[in-house]
Amino acid sequence: MSNADIRGRFVWHELMTTDIKAAGAFYPKFTSWKTQSWDKDPSYTMWAGAKGAFGGVRTLSDAARAAGPHWLPYIGTPDVDAAVQAAQTLGARVYMGATDIPDTGRFAMLADPQGAVFAIFSPPAGAKPGEGSSMPQEFSWHELSTSDPIAALRFYSALFGWTEVATHDMGAMGVYHLVGLAGVASIGMFTPTPDRPIPPHWLCYVHVADIDKAANAAKAAGGKLQHGPMEVPGGTWITHLADPQGAPFALHADKRAAAATPAAQPKEAPPKSVSTPPAAKPQPPTLKAATSAGPTSAALTKPQAPATVSAAAKKPAASSKLAAKKAPVKKTSAKKAAARKAPAKKKAAAKKAVTKKSAAKKRPQRKSKKAAKRATRKAAVKRKSLKKRGKKHR
Repeated sequence: MSNADIRGRFVWHELMTTDIKAAGAFYPKFTSWKTQSWDKDPSYTMWAGAKGAFGGVRTLSDAARAAGPHWLPYIGTPDVDAAVQAAQTLGARVYMGATDIPDTGRFAMLADPQGAVFAIFSPPAGAKPGEGSSMPQEFSWHELSTSDPIAALRFYSALFGWTEVATHDMGAMGVYHLVGLAGVASIGMFTPTPDRPIPPHWLCYVHVADIDKAANAAKAAGGKLQHGPMEVPGGTWITHLADPQGAPFALHADKRAAAATPAAQPKEAPPKSVSTPPAAKPQPPTLKAATSAGPTSAALTKPQAPATVSAAAKKPAASSKLAAKKAPVKKTSAKKAAARKAPAKKKAAAKKAVTKKSAAKKRPQRKSKKAAKRATRKAAVKRKSLKKRGKKHR
């Protein structure tokens, strides 16, 4: 790769660690990486993939121990010295000035105005095309966590020619900025939420074929899972981890092999949510849609869909339980009401019975009085008639 087209590309990845041997045994557990000594300096260990060396492992210096183990990305530039001067003018801090690597190139180590550390590199004149670039074979995405994405974008744009390709609104978690070269996004920038305060830093995404297999292998080898695996906008899958020495890194897969096609279903009908790009060319997360976001640590903090589904599923059970609890209350209240009404009913019935009884007693008395009157009248009439008859006989 010539000095002209190396500008703004990630060309080397160096692991700063407290245990080179342990790190060299850890990462090959879930990648196809191997370690090898550098022929020009056997004390330096390099990472090698199918297409050759793409990074190295270095012991964390005493001055950098406060930052802890971490991955340091190297970004290409045609002229390291000119880039260092420009970076200082833009507000960067120089950790290591421009330094020659015999027969290899020239590099420097900087921190951007917000504090994220990175390195710059220029290959020697006449370098072969493709030398010094690990994009996208081993690392398919890079993410900048920063206190000011807009200011950071201005800085890196002036230094490397990066431009904003698109943005992804994450609501309360802010805006995720998709950045890259020539309109192709390969970088993400975002501000951490207040509940997850982390210092500005670069996070490197290792490309793997199977996100679940790689994550499980990393955990089995002593890595610590921090988030995921989860699907991100665009249909790709990510997970965040830390190696046994504490260096944070991420995994990125174009699809989830475990969720691609169940055995009972035909191969030609994979789930719509899983993207299936050609296996021969791993793609960054945003090549398919410029408006979709790449991997983002901010997006990992709120998996809402499962929580929503589980909450909805629980509602019927909750309502049935409430109904079951309320039913006995209703029956008890009905019994109490009936118990309250019983004495009143009994009193009313007793009163009615007394009324009927008294009425029954009164009826014969009334009848006897009437009969007596009738009898008296009859007797009087009879006496009168007898008197009249007596007079006649006389």
